[in-house]
Amino acid sequence: MFPIGDDEIRGAGPGVLTIALVVLNVIVFIFEATMSQQGLQQFINNYGVIPAEITQGYNLGTLLTSMFLHGGWMHLISNMLYLWVFGDNIEHVLGEIGYIVFYLVGGLAASAAHIVFNLNSQIPSVGASGAIAAVLGAYLVMFPKSRVRVLLFTGYGMGVRRITALIFLGIWGLSQLFNGLASLGVETAQTGGVAVWAHIGGFVFGLIIGFFFRNQADNLQFERA
Repeated sequence: MFPIGDDEIRGAGPGVLTIALVVLNVIVFIFEATMSQQGLQQFINNYGVIPAEITQGYNLGTLLTSMFLHGGWMHLISNMLYLWVFGDNIEHVLGEIGYIVFYLVGGLAASAAHIVFNLNSQIPSVGASGAIAAVLGAYLVMFPKSRVRVLLFTGYGMGVRRITALIFLGIWGLSQLFNGLASLGVETAQTGGVAVWAHIGGFVFGLIIGFFFRNQADNLQFERA
């Protein structure tokens, strides 16, 4: 089930910063794709968040740089799809400056949550997932009745359905929480490789910020999806 669209704020136009963030992430990934395997690994090690280094006060700048790196095409596409669908409405409510501050701080909150649950990890963490999770959390609170167009794949083919953001993002948030709880203490092929607690940390941060702007969002009119 993939989101492909949502209700748009009437007369708001495209989210310029959301588009810019998508373009920036794609450009950085294309740069990554030009590297050799060894060079890319070193690049990720240098600019990704390694919890054991952060807890010792080293390479703190990676808390920002890691938000613009991705580990593969599917990682990039999934993140940018969610940012493209949900980011513009949040941008229009917060304004450009407020939105970029919110996005970056959301990413920092996500990294903090990841580090707390992986204090001694030497594995670099990269991706915009945490910052985007903050966008999703804020969207859930601000626009719970907004309709999200989702692409469904079934045994009979694929089709488009419309469901409320409350249901779609509520399911997403609960799935991250369950995955995070399931991963505590034991690393397996099923629980490793995804910074679930970064998703949870970003999402919770977004929920909190969303409450402060909920009344502002309630006064907006929408073009229905």
